[in-house]
Amino acid sequence: MLAGELYIADDPELAADALRAATLMERFNASTAEDPEQRREILGELLGEVGEEVEIRPPLYVDYGYQISVGPRTFVNFGAVMLDVAPIRIGADTQLGPNVQLLTPTHPLDPEQRRAKWEAAEPITIGDNVWLGGGVIVCPGVTIGDNTVVGAGAVVARDLPANVVAVGNPARVIREL
Repeated sequence: MLAGELYIADDPELAADALRAATLMERFNASTAEDPEQRREILGELLGEVGEEVEIRPPLYVDYGYQISVGPRTFVNFGAVMLDVAPIRIGADTQLGPNVQLLTPTHPLDPEQRRAKWEAAEPITIGDNVWLGGGVIVCPGVTIGDNTVVGAGAVVARDLPANVVAVGNPARVIREL
């Protein structure tokens, strides 16, 4: 799984990791705004790395959690989906709008391999000071450069350089910053 090679999705070790994440997600998603320390503590258990002054608003959905790294002062709005079959790295001072999806899993094109439950994944890297508008979908293997802005509803299927604005499906650069 970590090497980007095919693996069987219902491996018992992965199932145990997913159950751990589901339990922590349930606690986080049920937490109240009156207890930010409790939220931070749960995130510290759930995610691989959580920088200082990170705010993530519930609900949050992950596969395993431990492959997600969130840089300091980053804000993640309601309804984020971070499928971390491969590592997800989010830089410092980044903002994710509501219902953003970071999707690392891939599936074989061969129908027999899919039927046999083979899967793979590719990491996602989001730079510092990036803004992803509401509903943005980031596909497996994508890197988004520092200071880039991605418009609401865009589907990012390929890498985006630093210091640009990108919109659409598939996302395309419309101007430099």
